[in-house]
Amino acid sequence: MLNDIVCSYSVLMNFQELHELLRQELLRRIDRGSLTGTHLARLAGFRQAHISNFLNKKRALSLEGLDRVLAAQELTIEQILPLELTAASAVLQNHDPTETVPVVSPSTAMNEPRLSPGAIIETIHVSASRLADNRARPSPKNIHWQRFVAVRADLQQAAAMEPTLAPGSIAVIDRHYNSLAPYRVQQPTLYAVRSGHVLLLRFVDFDQGCLILRPASTSTPAQLIQLAVDETPSDYLVGRVCLLFTEL
Repeated sequence: MLNDIVCSYSVLMNFQELHELLRQELLRRIDRGSLTGTHLARLAGFRQAHISNFLNKKRALSLEGLDRVLAAQELTIEQILPLELTAASAVLQNHDPTETVPVVSPSTAMNEPRLSPGAIIETIHVSASRLADNRARPSPKNIHWQRFVAVRADLQQAAAMEPTLAPGSIAVIDRHYNSLAPYRVQQPTLYAVRSGHVLLLRFVDFDQGCLILRPASTSTPAQLIQLAVDETPSDYLVGRVCLLFTEL
């Protein structure tokens, strides 16, 4: 079952690199106490020495073994891949049917539940299966909004999120994901966030009634949004950036 999935990523990274991503994720789980090597071996049907050797980089898993470990931990390859590789895989899957995603202004992305033809600057074609695979967590007010829109990152956006964003990158926003629940294991979620009249692309934390908007670049300061008593984080989360395209 996993063979076809691995082949679709073969242009992006080799099998050894996939092994290393999985190994790092398993070690993170062991470090935080949610997993032990013994428990993993039992769940995946391996001898403990086999798993120990894999975790200590003394031997590799077979394709079947990789599949068994992923299944035992309820993981998918996409959950351990960096966001930019997940996006790139969508571009490579040319055999898939595609859907048209409108590229709009930041203001339109924030404020227009349904897009009028005049609001669309351009369109891009995205793998239909890749869009369908996105998990939704919509807020009540967003559940009827047109789900996927895209914006182009300007120089200011790109500078704050370097190297995640490059100038001119297209960020596809899932406006049905307005939750702070992490989307991928041990990976920060990139959000489109409403900050006054400005749309920001940032990593987001929530603490003591404040949204903390974190850039990727150390030269850009974090920003705080103080929530009013009757506000929730979803009032500011326009959506999750589910795909990034740096070249079209």
